[in-house]
Amino acid sequence: MRVKATLLAGICAGGLAFPVTAQETDTGESPVVTGGPVIVVTAQRQDQSLQEVPIAVSAFTAEALEAQQIENASDLQLTLPNVSFTKSNFTSSSFTIRGIGDLCVGVTCDSATAIHTNGSPLFGTRLFETEYFDLERVEVLRGPQGTLFGRNATSGVVNVVTAKPDLSGFGAAAELEYGNYESIKAKGMINLPIGEVLGLRVAGFYLNRDGYTRNLYDGSRIDDRDMYAVRGSLRFEPGPDTTLDLMGYYFRENDNRLRIQKQTCQRDPTGVLGCLNARRDFDSTNANSTLASVLTSEELFAIQGLPPGFGLGSLYGPDGFANFDEPDDVRVVNTPVTPEYFADELQLQAHLEQRFGAMSLSLTGLYQETSVDSRQDYNLGVLDRSGYAAALNQLAFFAANDVIFPGSSAYFAPIAEALIPGGPDGPLCTSDNDMDNQGAFEGNAICGEVPLSYDRSHQEQKAWSGEVILSSDFDGPLNFLIGGIYAESEVSENSYYVNAFGLDYAAGILGTFSALGGGLEPSYLATSMYRNNTQYFKLKSFGIFGELYYDITDRLSFTAGLRYNDDTKEVTARTTFASFLNPFANDGDPFDSPYVGSFDADPGMDGNQLSQQREVSFDEITGRAVLDFEISPDNKVYASYSRGYKSGGINPPLSPVFDVSESFGPEQIDAFEIGSKNTFLNGTLQANLTAFYYKYKDLQLSRIVARTSVNDTIDADIWGLEFESILRPSPQWTINMNLSYLNTKVAGDQFFSNPRDPGGGDPDAVIIKDISNGSLCAVTGAGANAFVAAVNSPLGLQGPAPFPSDGQIASTGAFGICAALAAGAAGDIGEFNPALAPLQPLLDSFGPVGVLSPGVEVNLRGNKLPQAPEFKASMGVQYTAEFGNGMSLVPRFDVAMTGTQYGNVFNGSVNRIEPFVQANAQIQLNGPDQNWFVRGFVQNIFDCNSTTGLYVTDASSGNFTNIFTLDPRRYGIAIGARF
Repeated sequence: MRVKATLLAGICAGGLAFPVTAQETDTGESPVVTGGPVIVVTAQRQDQSLQEVPIAVSAFTAEALEAQQIENASDLQLTLPNVSFTKSNFTSSSFTIRGIGDLCVGVTCDSATAIHTNGSPLFGTRLFETEYFDLERVEVLRGPQGTLFGRNATSGVVNVVTAKPDLSGFGAAAELEYGNYESIKAKGMINLPIGEVLGLRVAGFYLNRDGYTRNLYDGSRIDDRDMYAVRGSLRFEPGPDTTLDLMGYYFRENDNRLRIQKQTCQRDPTGVLGCLNARRDFDSTNANSTLASVLTSEELFAIQGLPPGFGLGSLYGPDGFANFDEPDDVRVVNTPVTPEYFADELQLQAHLEQRFGAMSLSLTGLYQETSVDSRQDYNLGVLDRSGYAAALNQLAFFAANDVIFPGSSAYFAPIAEALIPGGPDGPLCTSDNDMDNQGAFEGNAICGEVPLSYDRSHQEQKAWSGEVILSSDFDGPLNFLIGGIYAESEVSENSYYVNAFGLDYAAGILGTFSALGGGLEPSYLATSMYRNNTQYFKLKSFGIFGELYYDITDRLSFTAGLRYNDDTKEVTARTTFASFLNPFANDGDPFDSPYVGSFDADPGMDGNQLSQQREVSFDEITGRAVLDFEISPDNKVYASYSRGYKSGGINPPLSPVFDVSESFGPEQIDAFEIGSKNTFLNGTLQANLTAFYYKYKDLQLSRIVARTSVNDTIDADIWGLEFESILRPSPQWTINMNLSYLNTKVAGDQFFSNPRDPGGGDPDAVIIKDISNGSLCAVTGAGANAFVAAVNSPLGLQGPAPFPSDGQIASTGAFGICAALAAGAAGDIGEFNPALAPLQPLLDSFGPVGVLSPGVEVNLRGNKLPQAPEFKASMGVQYTAEFGNGMSLVPRFDVAMTGTQYGNVFNGSVNRIEPFVQANAQIQLNGPDQNWFVRGFVQNIFDCNSTTGLYVTDASSGNFTNIFTLDPRRYGIAIGARF
């Protein structure tokens, strides 16, 4: 039969990690050694042995996870071929399988790798922040799942299968671990039968450890962990054909974990880019390149006609990080802001399995609530406030005296009271990031001796899904599976905030002078913090799917499946910073301002809208076809074709507005795979080989535009090889080895502007830092340098200057105003400022020039996809020494190598992630009958600071790079017992 599980002796090469034991024959005579225990997986939504399934799937049993020290998703990647994992910028993470990961950033993006619990899809899960405990197994399916699993996933599926109650008898287990960093971890499980048809299982874990990172600012340790999770499961079996499983799970973390491990930068002395394009040094961005600096600069204030002296500094003078020494260690930072991290998740699941003869009906429902809230220093550095002294003294003077006209102090006093309540030499106050947009001018501030800057990422989400599957297990050659799923996910709040003293100062000063000039009451520009806010997002998704399984002969089988997908997404969002005047007297929500009508969150619609509302829908038919042939009972080959799909989404509104698409389309992938699953030498050697080729259309890819992640699409070609093996030369020895090769490239001509080099390598171009909004543009043409100098001169700005020779920037750079340059290039500089109209003939003499925002586009054709290591290899060796008293000693050593990869699609040396090696070892003493153990362990033996991912920030932040790393070396001892 095609779908009945033929439980062959075999185990995933990446999943074996526990000793082989002798098994008695049916006659009870001398034991024989088998090739290992059978791993049952649900890769085709039915129980089948791992070696039987014609899919590239790896599975890890609970014993395997423990022996290979796989405690979480970050560890899981090390032993899997063509799989990588990294944390990412906004409290999220990315599982990349065969070069396809979560390159799309935003609330409306779907995950490329579908994450499931017991077969049910999860949305916005915090599952990868917790640690594994009391699991039956973890399954990883590589390749697009175009038919059976939840919502479609273009890269693959990770399915976490929890341990279920055992009705056969009482059981319990407990484990206590102590390690360096004062780490204390406890795990426990109790299994309790209640009569003959009901069973209860309760399990949990708790972890508390000191921080991995030392903070030089106050001598503290940050990046600690304090978290726990508990799971309760109930199984009801009233008869042999009926099984009902109920599961409740809760996870909570509350600590000072760093969302971003470190920031790197090849410092740009000009301040135009902030960071250069050749290296990732341990240095800080040039603060003059940041939005907080350009909006408070003497040069911008002069162009605005403000009284001299209010600027916090000059764009051409020393910046706030000029004398800051960035620690040359990923585990050492110097920050005045202690990070805060909170996350929790609730899962409630019910699963009914009902058999009717040769038919089986499965009903599954899952409800989920998740939240995450993280805040940390935006620059992980200490800004120098000494350059602010003159401006703060002038602010205090204007606040205490009617300098401009009688009563003018009322316009400046609220700024001084909010930002420097103790006077110019006292603490500096920065807006707290509040859900109601209330900041320092509403009395909601955080104060410190240095200028503070921090960001916050916060999301609240609920989701539920229901799925029904009907499958057959007939004795004939034909069987089937049909099913349907409906899911809803609702985000009630998603916000990303950036707060800085300079942003508050700019909002206050520019707003006050705007109010003065308009004869309005004392006001500032709201919001005083940058906030990208999704106020509401809802996904409605359903799919109908089915597969036919036909045994052409006893050894040749064919599978054909189809799926219809339908997704609808609606979103309400806005992006604000200094967007409209708000009177200081309004101490409530700034959106209650009488001047809020001047704010338009949706330029795509007539009139001014306080929020942008959009709805998109996508549908697609996908499927797969598989032909598998059994050469012998121990050897199988298969060939498959699969069509994968992932729905598109909606880009967030931008501030300032740039020309980007409001939505992005769905992904589509045609995947071809051939594979062979083999067991040799009487079960002592298992070797599986897979080759694949992907033709990818409209791969979703994120980039930063105007301080916001927007998503575009590109085409790509991917192919690779995977080899998994396990050798058991004797009952005492286990050796596993995995190898993979991956080749990814952008297909066809794909043109995008590189945020690290907006000049696109053009030596005639001038890269402009727009001092009115912190963004970048590029002026092109043979006369671009002279043109920029001519426009800048009457504005009090300097002309273009070269970047350092080792920065890999061929263009020159300058501070400027892109709108002025664009008006001059269009032949009407007077449109920007009538006083500059006589300058136009001179500008015309420099020949044709162009002004491109955000820069010159370059062709990505042939570039590697991000987070796609070309080579991966892992090997594990385990020996079991058994003693006459029933005790055993099991040492194990594992090593994994991950090859070169890139942090983004522009490649180049600055985006190159170096290869890294991770090695683990442990030795475990087991008591008689395995009823207790003592284990010593070490993880990351060589203490490698392995970088797994990069994130390049926006031009208004100075183009620094956030890096994400694996944990440092850990070691300790654990004791445990089983009953």
